[in-house]
Amino acid sequence: MRRITGVIAGALTAAALLVGCSGTTAAPTTTSPAATPTATATAERTTITIASLKGPTTMGLVKLMSDATAGKGLQDYQATMYATPDEVVPKVVQGQVDIAMVPSNLAAVLYNKTRTDAGAAVQVAAVNTLGVLELLEAGDTVKTWADLKGKTIYISGKGASPEYTLNFLLRKNGLDPATEVAAVLAATPGAVGVLPQPFATVLTMQTPSVRPALDFTDEWTKVAPDSQLVMGVVIVRTAFLTEHPQAFADFLTDYQASVKFTNDDPAAAGELIAAAGIVPKAAIAAKAIPACNITFIDGAEMKSALGGYLSVLFAADPASVGGSLPGDDFYVGS
Repeated sequence: MRRITGVIAGALTAAALLVGCSGTTAAPTTTSPAATPTATATAERTTITIASLKGPTTMGLVKLMSDATAGKGLQDYQATMYATPDEVVPKVVQGQVDIAMVPSNLAAVLYNKTRTDAGAAVQVAAVNTLGVLELLEAGDTVKTWADLKGKTIYISGKGASPEYTLNFLLRKNGLDPATEVAAVLAATPGAVGVLPQPFATVLTMQTPSVRPALDFTDEWTKVAPDSQLVMGVVIVRTAFLTEHPQAFADFLTDYQASVKFTNDDPAAAGELIAAAGIVPKAAIAAKAIPACNITFIDGAEMKSALGGYLSVLFAADPASVGGSLPGDDFYVGS
């Protein structure tokens, strides 16, 4: 955990998201088909390797993972959940995974760092997570952004969407921002920290003295009404997409159905989420799902939502998106 004091201090979550990570690096959790397909099925199905993060991105993927374990699905999905984006990035760059769920700004950074004269090496296919961040307080003094003046804000990690989102919101509200967040909040009266869902729900359910103070999704809408808070996306290696367009289309079909399952049946999804080790109990997972803003947005709507968010980040700090805004070839189908 980092602690930087000043008018407002913060060290930010590297795993957004993600859009959410546990803060500790655990061994990857992998799902693969339990049943052996017939020779004909094997010839027809494409093996697709998928990397997701511990948090909302995998919460929307659990039905697809469960079906893959049972030998179902339109293709042969092999999904692995990782604790941090740092574990996923080299696998994407080295071609070890075909599809990855990553923080939205990291997708732009990857695009800028790997693009060549031949074109984009990675593309974004869908938005899968909107706002998941909440500012939590071990007390009852923070009602507005002005109440944060002079306080220390605790957050783990640095360099991903949450950092840039927090800094943007602080500046828009007149404040200049100069490791274990849950543990600090639980043990320190008056502490203020930022956590992503579902971990914010886990903490508030386990520690009644900690309460949500500010919801970043609501606060973003107040100061940037022409854009959406896009925290997580689905990216695909362009080489894989070019070689297996139908297999990728099948994945999107199954993934969209998996997202719908999570949102439509939180109780059943909660069981799978707990079994995957994302949160400790199914009941907590079920309660957290509505706040996780798990979604599936593709096509022109995806390009508009993500492009608007990246534009805000770029205006605040070009480094947040890798130095320049992605071109049209960043978006699948453009």
